Amino acid sequence: MERLKFIDRMASGKVSRRQMMQSAAAFGVGTMMLPRRVASAEVLTCLEWGGYDSPDYFSSYVAKYGAQPNFSIFAGEEDALAKVLAGFAADVMHPCNYSVSRFVNAGVAAEIDTSRLSHWNDIFPALQTAEGVVWEGKTVMAPADWGNSSLAFRPDLLPAEFAENPSWSIFYDEEYKGRVAMSDNEMAIIIGAMIGGMPYDEAYKMEGATLEAAAKEWGAKAVNISKFLWTDSSEVQQAMASGEIVAAYAWNDLVANLRAEGVPVVFAKPKEGMFTWFCGLTLLNTGKADEQAAYDFIDAWLAPETGKALIEGSGYGHSNMKSFEIADPEAIANMGITDPVEMMKDTIVFKTPSDTVQEGFNKVWADTKALKY
Repeated sequence: MERLKFIDRMASGKVSRRQMMQSAAAFGVGTMMLPRRVASAEVLTCLEWGGYDSPDYFSSYVAKYGAQPNFSIFAGEEDALAKVLAGFAADVMHPCNYSVSRFVNAGVAAEIDTSRLSHWNDIFPALQTAEGVVWEGKTVMAPADWGNSSLAFRPDLLPAEFAENPSWSIFYDEEYKGRVAMSDNEMAIIIGAMIGGMPYDEAYKMEGATLEAAAKEWGAKAVNISKFLWTDSSEVQQAMASGEIVAAYAWNDLVANLRAEGVPVVFAKPKEGMFTWFCGLTLLNTGKADEQAAYDFIDAWLAPETGKALIEGSGYGHSNMKSFEIADPEAIANMGITDPVEMMKDTIVFKTPSDTVQEGFNKVWADTKALKY
């Protein structure tokens, strides 16, 4: 849920996609999946996370087409969704399992024909059928990368007792005001509610007065105590390396990068729980490029060579099982796990909120950051 904004549109017929999307929501029209438009003269356009625009992750695509696609970098899936609904023509998107339904429900996602993906049969079977990959019997995301969202901290800058019993509560503790950095998303509210005793299975779908109360009690604390709310992983990495902050909500890459620089850092499993996510590539029906180019890009991301680059460069896992056969054994050992299914048994897997719930979180989080709560 750390990477999600609003949905109120659909498209078809003589009315423009944007106009139909707007009116569909007004009349409560249900969700649908639209066929992709195919045009061959356009360069593929991808909505992507920062850092994933490196050709290391789609080398076979570059080898075939002689150049990279066009990239539009986003801070989170809700940012990307809003951009598409505003008319941005993108062919491929890189969402995570908990947010794919947002694109499907908005009518901008297209079904993926897995028979056109040469690496599909090498994907972990559990990921091929996981929530977010399959929607109403249709494959709408090709799973690619997986990892954790957790608490990273500098053990040399914190008391030994914290290292022995790490807790998300550090982001709500006045003692650490200005020394921690929470991610700029509603997880600040959800984690706070969990500290207050609410299970994740209830916290991720809070609504109404319950959500507002959690935002006032926990979200506002996280905003006030954080040195900053980060959207760029390099920003929080630099702050932790310098000692400007002692703890942060982080992903695996921050830990891998800091350790490579010789900075002592622990990627903790807080007593309240560590989170797991997996992301992948989704076909959009809003682009103008040749559909085959989109499939070639997705297939390039699923290649074991991409998994090798991902494992060795970022400390993330990859969906292709063969990646672990060719990646550096030391890099695999540093990850500590080679199977997403096993990892998910011992962590909290992000779940998909309904559109109504997500839109409520979007509003409340915006208000929280503006300190209206």
